[in-house]
Amino acid sequence: MHRILIVEDEEAIRSGLLDLLEIEGYETAAVADGEAALEKAAQWKPHLVLLDLMLPKSSGFDVCRHLRKHHPDIFVIMLTAKNEEMSKIAGLEMGADDYITKPFSVSELLARVKTRLRRRTEASATGEPDLLEFGEVKIDFRRYEALRKDKHLDLSAKEFQILRYLAGRAGEVVTREDLLQAIWGYTPDNMPTTRTVDNQILKLRQKLEQDAAHPVWIKSVRGVGYKFDPEGSPSAE
Repeated sequence: MHRILIVEDEEAIRSGLLDLLEIEGYETAAVADGEAALEKAAQWKPHLVLLDLMLPKSSGFDVCRHLRKHHPDIFVIMLTAKNEEMSKIAGLEMGADDYITKPFSVSELLARVKTRLRRRTEASATGEPDLLEFGEVKIDFRRYEALRKDKHLDLSAKEFQILRYLAGRAGEVVTREDLLQAIWGYTPDNMPTTRTVDNQILKLRQKLEQDAAHPVWIKSVRGVGYKFDPEGSPSAE
C-alpha cells in the first residue's frame, strides 16, 4: 500500500485530505508544520508528500529541498495558492515533482497523486536506472545529481525525470504524448501543446550534448517523439 504524508497547516484542508486519501485506500499521515514533516518523513518513509508552501517552523521550500537531498525517491506535490506563480517555479526548481493550485478539485488531486505513484511502479517495472553514465555525463537519479566532465550540471526536476524515463526505454521511440502523460501527469482529454516537451528536450540537449544542434544521445524521431541512444552514435538531424 502506498504511503502519503500530508503537510498542511490549515486544519480543515488537512483533515479533508486525510479522509479523502484514506477512502481511496492509501495509508496516510498528516502533520501541520515543516519540522514535523521532516521528522515524519525520516521515520515513516512515505512514497509521496502533499506539501503546502506556507508552513510554520520550516517552509515548504526548505522541506522540499531537504526531501530531495535526503529522500530523493519520495515524490513531492506542492500545494500552492492561485497567485503564487513564482513560488510554483521555485518549487519545481528545488525538486518538486508537481504542483496543484488551491482551491483544487478532488478529481484533479487524485489524478495527480495516481499519476506520480504509477510512475513509481512503472519505473520499477521498466528498469529505469538509478545511475546513468554516457559520454562525459554521470547522473544519480536518486540524489538528483548530475556531472559533466566532473562539473556540476544544473538540471531541473523535470529534466531528471525526462532523462530517466527515456533512459529506461533506451533505443525505443517515446512519443511526446507518452512524456506528457508520464512526466507531467496530463490525460488525453486535457493534453497541452507538445511544444512543452520539445522545449524541455532542447534544454536537456544544451546541457548534455556536445552540440545541441546535432545530438547523439537524445534523438528526434520526426513526427513521433524522441529516443535515448546509449551508444551515442551520430545523428541524422
